[in-house]
Amino acid sequence: MTRTAALHQAASLLLTHPGEDWPRRLGLVREGLADLTGEEAALLLRFCAAVAEVPQLQLSARYITTFDRSRRRTLHLTYYTDGDTRRRGEALLRCQNLYRAHGWEPPGDELPDFLPLLLEFAARCPDPGRQALQGHRAALELLRLALTDHRSPYADVLTAVCRTLPGPSPADRAAALHLARSGPPAESVGLLPFPTVPPRAASSQEMRR
Repeated sequence: MTRTAALHQAASLLLTHPGEDWPRRLGLVREGLADLTGEEAALLLRFCAAVAEVPQLQLSARYITTFDRSRRRTLHLTYYTDGDTRRRGEALLRCQNLYRAHGWEPPGDELPDFLPLLLEFAARCPDPGRQALQGHRAALELLRLALTDHRSPYADVLTAVCRTLPGPSPADRAAALHLARSGPPAESVGLLPFPTVPPRAASSQEMRR
């Protein structure tokens, strides 16, 4: 496994809901990152250190608050560029077809644009996976900025993921929104109906968080 693939696999495990297997998963991630150098690995290890002493049930509650209760911080990437529109279903179908074209059938209980799934795909199939992540670059950057504003330790994980991709990150939310409006390069995987399951409807207060 290449260094970048290892980083993507680690980020996938860290961004998956911290269930009962979390202590073992965290240990595996820290072990896998121990021999990696570079700022991306350091960011992932800093996240591991920040949550290492947090009880699993408490971290689970934080995860739900962070990712499931605000549309600005959803882990479903097509939502950032397509919202609750017909295009989003088309984007989800494209994403699913990409996985299948490379011989991978992800779990059926999650939408294919779920970031941990895309990161796992990138770890398994580095070239198309990295291109897919780059195609979702605007969504990744918007999520990174939202987590930073929320002062969440998960911001380190998103920052690490963004730094595995070519080119600089947008400096602020306005620049990231401009990137979202302009769309990914034509050769990148798009995000575009598949019966979709949109993020839970958020209140106006949650939208501002």
